[in-house]
Amino acid sequence: MSSLKVRESFDKSQSSEELPYAPARHVESLDDCYFYHTMDIPNVGTVEGEWDLRGGADEYLGNVELDGKRVLEVGTASGFLAFHMEQKGADVVGYDLNENFDWDIVPYSRLDLDAIMAKRKKHIRKLNNGWWFTHNALKSNANVVYGSVYDMPDSIGPVDVCTFGSILLHLQNPFRALQEALRFTRETVVVTDIPMDIKFDVTDNFGVPSMFLPNHRRREPYDTWWILPPELVQRYVGILGFEYSEVTYHRQTYQGKDCHLYTLVARRTTPFEG
Repeated sequence: MSSLKVRESFDKSQSSEELPYAPARHVESLDDCYFYHTMDIPNVGTVEGEWDLRGGADEYLGNVELDGKRVLEVGTASGFLAFHMEQKGADVVGYDLNENFDWDIVPYSRLDLDAIMAKRKKHIRKLNNGWWFTHNALKSNANVVYGSVYDMPDSIGPVDVCTFGSILLHLQNPFRALQEALRFTRETVVVTDIPMDIKFDVTDNFGVPSMFLPNHRRREPYDTWWILPPELVQRYVGILGFEYSEVTYHRQTYQGKDCHLYTLVARRTTPFEG
């Protein structure tokens, strides 16, 4: 059964009140938005973001086949990849936080965590606005669901492809997030992240390199937890029934600089029980 037929039968089986999609949001001003990705928006032009994936999005997504697929994009941010996948023929459901949910802040003692969280929630609101501003400008049909990555609503329903674009490093429990999303995923998971060869200063807590980034002496970073090597992520997804995987490496632009990334594409090898 094709993805589009899956979507039709899924949507017809539920009333609009049961679907988890966020209601449409009308955003008029760019001043109310934050763009995580550089994007070319109709009638606006180019807006600058931290990441510029233009020209590199297919590599970023592991060159997976998207036409006719229902895709769950975990960590949709301002939507560049969601709208790119839609243009490739996918039926996209974005998933992210909104201001009603908490970011996985590293809970350092001696930090004003309430103030940090309040500031982060304002940022998330503007990030959501960027998604909706672009959605409206593109006349997109993509949907978005807001919630915790550790507790996704069953009403999302089955998807063919699930993507995690540079989000696992920001999560306290990346395995739990993968476990939650992959229970919806029938075919393929795509994980893009930063390899260990990126030169983070993570050695001065214990004198050895570490995948764990938070440093209690500096009390930073407070919004990033891990550098996860692809071999570890392969084990994670293998445990969850995606035992065949391939890893590719590519370069993208982050804050105007060349950045080395990997993309893991893993295929389900066990029966889908969702």
